[in-house]
Amino acid sequence: MGERIRVMRVITGLDAGGPALQAVTLLDHLDPGRFEQRLYTTTMHERAHTIPDDSPRALARLVREMRRFRPDIVHTHTARAGALGRMAATMARVPARVHTFDVHPRQAAVERRLARVSDRLIADCAQVRDDLLAAGIGAPRQYAVVRPGVRMAGRPTREVARARLGLPADIPVVAFVGKVTKNRRPDRFLDTVALVLRGLPMTKILVCGGGDLAADLRAKAVRFGDAVAYLSRRTDLEIIHAAADVMLLTSDYEGIPLDLLKAAASGVPAVATRVGGVPEVVEDRVTGLLTDPDPGLLAASVVRILRDPGYAGRLGDAAAQRAGLYFGQSRFVDDVSALYLRLYEETRS
Repeated sequence: MGERIRVMRVITGLDAGGPALQAVTLLDHLDPGRFEQRLYTTTMHERAHTIPDDSPRALARLVREMRRFRPDIVHTHTARAGALGRMAATMARVPARVHTFDVHPRQAAVERRLARVSDRLIADCAQVRDDLLAAGIGAPRQYAVVRPGVRMAGRPTREVARARLGLPADIPVVAFVGKVTKNRRPDRFLDTVALVLRGLPMTKILVCGGGDLAADLRAKAVRFGDAVAYLSRRTDLEIIHAAADVMLLTSDYEGIPLDLLKAAASGVPAVATRVGGVPEVVEDRVTGLLTDPDPGLLAASVVRILRDPGYAGRLGDAAAQRAGLYFGQSRFVDDVSALYLRLYEETRS
């Protein structure tokens, strides 16, 4: 076995949704015969090294750790870790620096400067890449599109899942899974729910997740009574997916929405706004329905699926097939492995 490529990965926290899942997936599944890995984060993890939460101390610690470990590649995830990790890698003269974007950054000017010290910029879909280039972040030659990957896990039967959630077997169920944030447009979600319940009053709406606006959403949904159930954050999402007839996403912008992708892998069709990377997960009228960001259109699409179980089944089967083909975990790991190997060879030539 030849010399292993040393990879140091930096992420702000392991509760950061999709970026955290990607970081841990790579830690678990990259070939240990080819790669020696270290993960640095501000949160506790049995296989991670902890860095301070305040930026100056974190930067100093990262520089020291890089000089000790001497990584061939530093790969950062999330905005703050991307800034600290790439600054530290530049100071420690790490040969190659990689950053992954999963959404359009809030501080484009900062990212434009950081792109100048980056060897590769990874976007999770073509739309995110194009939006970043339009904002003047990096050059086309720096970009690689690497779709995230999810494990295709088994799920219980619909009857078992609904029994565990205390739901009747014969009612329509719509689910929202993920962080409730401004970008997810909880106001549009509530307007859509109101119209769905007007058309199908027996429908149950499941909301699973935290986020900055979760409490506000819950307070404003009181008018729907027990038609809306709140499940907070859960690790057994396969139960939610098995119980749901359709997933609903009402966002203004997304990269690749990982929660929607996990649902697709479990065979659940989706109704979503046609924004960002969503069309790469949901193929309109094949694995779900996409609409403009209008509550009336969203609600009509939800009701259409709920009223036709056969149609819902065909969409769900196609969703699972597409997720397995384009978003499998092994394909994601292979893509990142190939990127690291190419970058390593470039830095040595």
